[in-house]
Formats: sequence, structure tokens, C-alpha cells
Amino acid sequence: MQSNLTLLTDFYQLSMTQGYYLEQISGKTAVFDLFYRTNPYDGGYCVCAGIAQAVEYLENLHFSDSDIEYLRSLKKFDSDYLNVIRNLRFTGDVYAIPEGSVMFATEPVIRVKAPLIEAQLIETALLNIINHQSLIATKAARVCFAAEDIPVLEFGLRRAQGPDAGVYGARAAIIGGCYATSNVLAGKMFDALVAGTHGHSWILAHETEYEAFLAYAKFSRDSLTLLVDTYNVQKSGVPNAIRVFSKLRADGTLPVKYGIRLDSGDLSYLSKKSREQLDSAGFKDALITASGDLDEYLIATLKQQGAKIDIYGVGTNLITSRDCTSLGGVYKLSAIEENGIFAPKLKISENPDKITVPGVKKITRLYDKQTGMMKADLITLDDEQINPDNDLTIFDPKATWRKMTLRAGSYIARELLEPVILGGRTVQKQKSLAELRDYCTREKDTLWDEYKRFINPHIMPVDLSLKLYNLKEKMVSV
Repeated sequence: MQSNLTLLTDFYQLSMTQGYYLEQISGKTAVFDLFYRTNPYDGGYCVCAGIAQAVEYLENLHFSDSDIEYLRSLKKFDSDYLNVIRNLRFTGDVYAIPEGSVMFATEPVIRVKAPLIEAQLIETALLNIINHQSLIATKAARVCFAAEDIPVLEFGLRRAQGPDAGVYGARAAIIGGCYATSNVLAGKMFDALVAGTHGHSWILAHETEYEAFLAYAKFSRDSLTLLVDTYNVQKSGVPNAIRVFSKLRADGTLPVKYGIRLDSGDLSYLSKKSREQLDSAGFKDALITASGDLDEYLIATLKQQGAKIDIYGVGTNLITSRDCTSLGGVYKLSAIEENGIFAPKLKISENPDKITVPGVKKITRLYDKQTGMMKADLITLDDEQINPDNDLTIFDPKATWRKMTLRAGSYIARELLEPVILGGRTVQKQKSLAELRDYCTREKDTLWDEYKRFINPHIMPVDLSLKLYNLKEKMVSV
């Protein structure tokens, strides 16, 4: 069970919810959308992660006695308000796109409908959870795309920005495509595959490199990977590894999975030379793992150069998302109940990209029926229906002359937002991490490679229905 994160919020959320209470509007039902404005890494997509933790947070939402006393000690809050939130629980509805889904800028990936006091209070924590995990899952997806069919191991815990970032970052990395993590706590919490080798200190703690390798082999049962760059890869590391492999093979104890790890130097050159040495010694099935400040760009270059690498270990650049420090997710009010009807709400800005989309909305993903590949996402009002038996013309809301017509019977329409909490109760069974990773893989497979490339990717159309577009234009013009 996740710890109580109710106070994991910005101070102004409490100030606003107190204001709603004092103005006697805190019970009004409100609708908020969680979305982001720009794809991270200047990329063509993002991977949604963190939904399970968001649900756990909402399930456990409550102020403890010590929370209330702390807030009272600040002398900023009315006693009646504190008495109200003492008994607060989340009672609303949450719709979300499935965790592991590919998502795009501007579309509502989570929709919250709840009493205003509840819906407002949860903004900060939801953004904290979804922004971080989605960012790391997307980075992992990019790294794995560069690696193609070569497995990627996440092992950035020691470089993560704190324990939670390391643990939940590992979870997100596996959703994005990594096959295992070095993070043992993440392995326990999420039933993730854990893997790893040994450090240079193991070598230095022994008299010789050969003795260190031989000693380590005694404790390696199912697999054995020897770190060969402590002294000299070609002249010492690989030859000593071969000596150990030869002894184990002669003894009948060589694991089925075995090999070496390169952690520094020119990984392309060293992997090729190491492959030659291993093959010449009769160890053609020995695996070569490479690590050392890898990211998607370096991996792509290594692949282009024909590096002989069988496993990539990616740490710092993945777990910290070094080249994109945050996902700019936001949480905006889109409708509020007035006299039993949801009145659409819209934020105006001098920056057109910051003008929000009003109303209670949903996303319909459109696929080519013949290929199964994504064509576009269409944001509509919640009461609209898309019938694939009819022609459908969609248009770019920023450049309305850019249109695309999908002919009847040529496309598939899939609504993305699914109920995860209704009336405060969780209604969806949590998927295992392996299931989420497999689902994410299938999702990525519906994207053409043009959307996945790292430089100037295609951008998926995310359009508004005519009815929603007209509503927004009318409200902007008032």
C-alpha cells in the first residue's frame, strides 16, 4: 500500500479549497483535464505511465490527525474548513487512457469529475506522478527503439534524483520497453525482472583479475557476466574471461547465459575486437553487454557502426531524462456543474497554445483498418459518437484548411478514456508490469517509424470535432 500522500500538494491548493468551502461552492461538481502541451524530447509521441500510482494515491486520500494539527499550526486555515477536510475522501470519477498507451500533446489523458474541493486538491500530486513516470517511460521507449531487437537493461538507481525517482523511474522504464532493472526494491514492489553483473571493486578486492573472475563465477548460477575493463580489455579482461569460461566448460558448469560487460572506452571498437577474441576461443554464444553513459543517440550510432553488442545497459541518461528535465503536464478546469448542467469553462491566453479546450471531452483514436496503424486522434464532446460506417472528415484546429477524409469502412474508431474510479471506488483491475510492457509494445507498433525518429519526427494529428471546435471558437470570441 502506498503511503499517505495527501499533503503532497502545493500550498495554494489548500488555500483555494478553503476558499471554495467558505464561498459555499466546494460541493459543486467540476471536471478537470490532465494533459501536456508539447511532446518531450522534440519527439513525435509520449508514453503514458503512472496511472496505477495515481489510483493508489486517490484510494488512500485522507488527512491524518497529525496532518490536521500541522495545518492548524500554520494559522492559515479556518477551523470549520479543517473539520471538513478531516473527513475528506475521494468520491469522484476518474477516466484515463490505459497505462502504457501512446499519447500526444493537448489531449486529455486523465479526466476527473468530482466535487470541486476534491478535484482541486489532487492536482499537484496527479501531475507529479504522471509527469515523471510518463517522461521516463518515453525516454525508455526511445532508447529501446534505437536498440531495435537488442534488450535494454535499466540500471540508473544510483544516479536517480532520490529513492522514489529511482523506484518509480525503473517501473516506468520497463513499461517503456526495458526488459529488466538493477533496482532490487523495484523488482520486489512491481514483480520486475532484476539483473546485474559486478563492479570494478570486485576485481580490485582480489589479487588478480583472473582470481576475481573465477571467484565470482562460483556464485553465479543461472548466468555469468564478467566486467572486463578494469585494467585492459583486450590484453587482460577478455583473455582472463576466456580462461574462466574454458575452465567452467571443462568442468561442465558454464551457465547457459554467460558473457562479458564493457563499461568504458570505444564501445564499437572494443565490442568488435572482443567478439573476435571470444569467437576465436570457441565462445560464439558469449554475450557482450555494453554500458557507460548510453542514450538513444549513442546506441543508434553504435548500431550504425556495426558494434557487436548483445545487451545495452542504460543508466544516468535514462533514469534522469538528462536531455529533457520535465514533462509539462497541466491540469485545467474544463466544466463545472451549474443548475444541474455542466457549463463548459475555458482559459484565455495571449499565447494561443495556452488557450484550453472547454467541456466534458473524450478521445477517439482512429486507425487504418487495413494496416492497423494510427491515423489521428480526435477530441470530441463526451456525447458525440463516431461511426466507422460513415465518412469522417477531420481538420487541424490551428489550420482548418488542412483536412483529411476517412472513408466509410476504411478506419477503426477506438475511445481511449476508460473508467478507473467511479464514485470513489476503483473499478479496473491493476495490470502487472509485464502486461503493461507488452501493451505498450503493441501500442508503439501502431506508430509508423516516421513518428518515432529522433530528428524532425512526423506529428500525429490531434484534431477537434466540428462541434467542439465551434464551442471553443464561440467562447473565445465572447
